[in-house]
Amino acid sequence: MKESARYVKIVEWSDADQCYVGSCPGLFYGGCHGNDEQRVFAKLCEIVDETIELYLEEGRPLPPPTSGRDYANQMAATA
Repeated sequence: MKESARYVKIVEWSDADQCYVGSCPGLFYGGCHGNDEQRVFAKLCEIVDETIELYLEEGRPLPPPTSGRDYANQMAATA
């Protein structure tokens, strides 16, 4: 398993931006955007891998993992 699998990656449509926006809460703010959902997700995965590499190269501890917290069902319960 890659270290990046420990972090939730979200791609969602933004009405304000009129495109898909990818983010990785807990690891970094911002992310990537584009008109193709699959390409945005692929780019987001690259950015997550690169961010983790930077943390490790700089000797900084990684933020706590965000995967395994069942966010989808938590969001559904509050909707």
